[in-house]
This record gives sequence, structure tokens and C-alpha cells, in this order.
Amino acid sequence: MSVSLNILQVIGNTSMVQLRRVVPPGGAKVFVKLEWENPTGSMKDRMAQAMISRAEDDGRLRPGDTVVEYSGGSTGMSLALVCVAKGYRLHIVTSDAFSRDKLNQMSAFGAELTLVASEGGLTTKKLILDMIETAREFSRRAHTYWTDQLNNSDSIAGYYPLGEEIWSQTNGKLDAFVQSVGTAASSRGVATVLKRHNPRIKIVVVEPAESPVLSGGQPGAHKIEGVGIGYTPPLWDSSLVDEIVAVKTDDAKAMSRRLAREEGLFAGTSSGANVVAALRVAERLGPDASIATLMVDSGLKYLSTDVFKK
Repeated sequence: MSVSLNILQVIGNTSMVQLRRVVPPGGAKVFVKLEWENPTGSMKDRMAQAMISRAEDDGRLRPGDTVVEYSGGSTGMSLALVCVAKGYRLHIVTSDAFSRDKLNQMSAFGAELTLVASEGGLTTKKLILDMIETAREFSRRAHTYWTDQLNNSDSIAGYYPLGEEIWSQTNGKLDAFVQSVGTAASSRGVATVLKRHNPRIKIVVVEPAESPVLSGGQPGAHKIEGVGIGYTPPLWDSSLVDEIVAVKTDDAKAMSRRLAREEGLFAGTSSGANVVAALRVAERLGPDASIATLMVDSGLKYLSTDVFKK
């Protein structure tokens, strides 16, 4: 085993395991990528590193600057990690709608937090837009760089290595990839790579059933953190998507609990939604097919929520 020179060098190259107990009999094989093995316990470390590095390379971000972003937690934590490693200050606009665990972890990395009030602790379109506008106001300050994750295409490239890892770990024998949509960067980045290897791979994206805007429905409040922003994200590319699956918040939470108790996989609600959708696809594709999806982040980020509390 080699020794890494800094924490950023250990981002990526996460493990993949096959689900055994929650899968339906006669269904396709379902493999999950353990993205909680990244340093902050989230896949977002990949995109945070890409956004900061590319901004440094072209001069948008300079030594001594402050980085600002709006985040439900995972992107904020990942940016906090990268900013600590590279020596930047970080200001995160977030909300009481997101788990206290995430807010505490961002603070632990040294991020300054500004909280925007939610409607009953729920993720809504209004909340997202309020957070964005607050971040925009902070970005007008001197020596400030706004990563603006919903509009920043640098984040897509951060997930290209994830696509290559999935292709390699499945030995190219993959029929479908399933991923929930927040900014759409991860699904788009992975889909770009997988479709390049094999255009026949089905890309299935997941959204909250309470806010099925990608399917043509109306925005609504939900509690699957990090996804379903209430409108079509700017980075969304429908040409890469073969199917959209809507999953109820309660079903996502229930699957997160099942994954912990039956598979030994401790994951958050978007991961639960991913598996719910993947199992639906598995039933249709049958036993000769293989599906990959993501354990987006660790269940440790949700200990203060009702997902794992009795």
C-alpha cells in the first residue's frame, strides 16, 4: 500500500458490492458503488475537487479568495474538505431543512454557515431559490469565488472517473445505471462515459415522487435530501437519459433502513431511492442482466433525522 501525500489523493477508486438480500427473486444482479469511502463520506468529493481545481487552473479562483456555495450539506462538506487542503476560506449557504449532522460536519471543517429558513424542514423549490439568491449576494463581495454547483459544468467532469471505475469493475458487462438527480452532474458525467463505452446501456434517473418535475409533473415538498430541487436543473441533458423513475420519500427511507439491517450497508435517503429504482428495473430486465447504482453517501450523515431513529 502506498502513502498519499494529501487527503485529496484518496478521492475515488471506491469499492463495489453486489446486493444479496433486498433484490427480488429472478431479477437482475444489482451492484452498488460505495461512494461513502470518499474522505467526507460522499460522492460529492469528486465534483468539489474538479470545480476548485479547474477554477484555479484558469484563474477564476486565486490565493486568498473565499469560496461561496449553497448546499444541503454533502457538496458543502466536500468543498470544505478541498478548501482546507488547498488553503481557502469557505462560506456555505444552507438550511434547517437538512440534517444537523451535515451542518455540524461542515462547521467542523471550518466552513462559515448561513442558514436559510425552510417550510417545516422540507426541501422545496422556494427554499432552493432562496439559498441560491443568498449565495449570489455573498458572491458579489471582493475576492470571492462562487462555485455555483447547479450551473457549473466543471462538476460533470469530476464524475468521469466514476464512470470509468463502474465500467472497469463490471468488466463492461452492464445493462443499466441508476442514479438520483440533484444537480444532474453525477448522472450526466457517468452516463457520458458509459454511453461512450456502450451506447446500449440504459441510463435510469431517479426523482422524488412528491416532486416529479423531470417526468413532467408539478414541484412539491419532499425529504430526500440532495435531490429533487423543484425544477429542471441547468446541467440536465435528456439525450443521455432512457428512463425516469419517481420514488416516494417514505419508500426511500424504508429502503435505507433495509439496506442497513439486511445488507450491512449504511446509507442515506438518496441511496435508498437509488436502490428502490434499481430493484424495479431489475425485475423487468431479468436474471441475465446487471445493474449498477450508487451509495451516494453514508448513513452517518442522517443520525439526527427520522431515517434511523426509532
